[in-house]
Amino acid sequence: MEYELLFRLLLALLFGAVIGFEREYRSKAAGFRTITLISIGSALFTITSFKLGYPGNPDRIASNIITGIGFIGAGVVFKDGGFVSGLTTAATIWIAAAMGMALGNGEYIVAGTTLGFAIIVLSLFEKVQDWIDTFHQEKTYKIDFYADYERPKTEVEKQILELKLAFQIKRCVRTSDNITFYYSVSGKQARLSRFTDYLLGFREVKAFDE
Repeated sequence: MEYELLFRLLLALLFGAVIGFEREYRSKAAGFRTITLISIGSALFTITSFKLGYPGNPDRIASNIITGIGFIGAGVVFKDGGFVSGLTTAATIWIAAAMGMALGNGEYIVAGTTLGFAIIVLSLFEKVQDWIDTFHQEKTYKIDFYADYERPKTEVEKQILELKLAFQIKRCVRTSDNITFYYSVSGKQARLSRFTDYLLGFREVKAFDE
């Protein structure tokens, strides 16, 4: 029996390492060691939960794994203005924990299938996402204008429409030296790139970020 439990932990290490390698290869916040440890830890907590809680309450520890993983996942999500990063890595942490729990419970086929699905989503689906982005993408542009902003702002918005892009002003912030507009611009990826090139060459824009 003890050997089987050790085998579950070993599988949790290997399965977590596979997903962790993919995250490390892409230089994500939660990489090889982090994902592997999450998988092993989830498996061990599940095993311990069944041992301590048997027969009346075998899930008393395992049920709290999800809460703990939520805190870890929140630590890799970053927001900068209208741009949010780290959501995929947070979801990967969640999947690694679920996979570890399945292994800790001896559900080898379920865990193996989950691993396969996770690798497919993280690798192959990225190409599908890139293909979708060529047809439609949305970006948030932070554009700083000088104090006399009305004419260049009109020119920028005219250029957006000429490129057949849709836009919406999310908010604006005024300071003593300039005014900043946050534009949500959507359309084909190639046209968004042309709009970025336009901003680079437009001298009446003080600065911009996308």
